[in-house]
Amino acid sequence: MEWMKAIGEAVLYIEENITGNITVDDVAKHVCISPFYFHKGFSMLCGYPLKEYIRNRKLSLAGEELVSSSITVTGLAMKYGYESPDSFTKAFIRFHGISPSAARKRKTMLKTFAPIKLTISLKGGYLMDYKITQKESFTVIAAPKEFSYENAQKEIPLFWQEHYTSGKGKYVCGMFGINIDPDMGNEKFEYLIADVYNPSADIPEGFVTRIIPAFTWAVFPIKGAMPDALQDVNTKIFSEWLPALKEYEFAAGYCVEMYDMPDKYPKGTQDENYYTEIWIPVKKTGK
Repeated sequence: MEWMKAIGEAVLYIEENITGNITVDDVAKHVCISPFYFHKGFSMLCGYPLKEYIRNRKLSLAGEELVSSSITVTGLAMKYGYESPDSFTKAFIRFHGISPSAARKRKTMLKTFAPIKLTISLKGGYLMDYKITQKESFTVIAAPKEFSYENAQKEIPLFWQEHYTSGKGKYVCGMFGINIDPDMGNEKFEYLIADVYNPSADIPEGFVTRIIPAFTWAVFPIKGAMPDALQDVNTKIFSEWLPALKEYEFAAGYCVEMYDMPDKYPKGTQDENYYTEIWIPVKKTGK
């Protein structure tokens, strides 16, 4: 299924099931794309993690219903899938900036969050550099941490900061940043700050080794200051490369970011020529 069509069908599915307990897995299954890649693609293309989008739609609709009907706060909490009126009220305050009871009493204006509407943007042809290459399996030594897809975009940069400020950078420099979700069906994944493993060296406490399997990889070269250059290519992969991709499809729940040594560049990772790569495992369509 093409990505833009998949996003459109996902938005429609969410609207039709908004009062249910919708999960990332439910939506991804509906559009026949693995949760691992659908969640990442949705965030890149729409600007919101899928869970945040669903939550915002629920709270927006709950606000409209609160001021236009006599339904109780308890009724709204149950209708939109909250465990209790208290948890609903806390979420309502975070989203609207006012409690449900105060909003109803004051007849105040509440925030709205409309469903995503897809538009077609015609642009000049864009040539995206990438190569398809075979790589044998390799072993890395890494600092591991588990993240939820919902919060990963904010929390992973903090994980890198913590890695270096805690002194762990002397053991693992961070040649790779690796996402691993082998089943491609989880709401969480393992992220590694990693280097190539030297079998003759000891593994410090708190570090692990992981084998990255042999794959056919789509490798995207990136040149520019971090993190903007990397994020820009990541967005283009999902918004431009994938929609045009006919011969290949995603093969597994891995994604590798490879970073060059910062000390090779006058401005380090902020240098306009700083080099990175994104690796995505692919296979021939239909295999």
